[in-house]
Amino acid sequence: MASSDQQPEKAQPVMIVAIDESEHSAYALKWTLDHFFNNNNPVFKLVLLHARPSATSSVGLAGPVYAGAAEVLPIVDSDLRKIAARVVESAKQLCVKKSVNDVIVEVVEGDARNVLCDTVEKYHASILVVGSHGYGAIKRAVLGSVSDYCAHHAHCTVMIVKKPKTKH
Repeated sequence: MASSDQQPEKAQPVMIVAIDESEHSAYALKWTLDHFFNNNNPVFKLVLLHARPSATSSVGLAGPVYAGAAEVLPIVDSDLRKIAARVVESAKQLCVKKSVNDVIVEVVEGDARNVLCDTVEKYHASILVVGSHGYGAIKRAVLGSVSDYCAHHAHCTVMIVKKPKTKH
């Protein structure tokens, strides 16, 4: 058996950045690119992930389908696809502007909490980056916090990037 001094090449760790149409998400992506991808030899493989809600969840359908759903759902679905395309294009342009060209972009339909945690598992991600919407306690209790959920359920480090408050 021949011995070799070469070490097996270790897979590059994966960083997933959650993207949506909010300014908080755009800030989190820009901050991440500035701090982790500002050289020609990045430590992480970058995955941008947009969790696209389903048309039925956006319309709030539960239980029996109401009479007009057949007409409304395709329109809502089309709008959600257009939003996803805009989100992805904007994120790609920001990456190009920052000279980050080796990027995987995914759009996955479903609840953001589950989509993010499932994608962490799929890629065996080392870190998940999410923007903070800065909700207060009441709004967070009613809407639920994606970042809070991921911090408790994702099987990796979760970095929550907060956009600084603007001074008036």
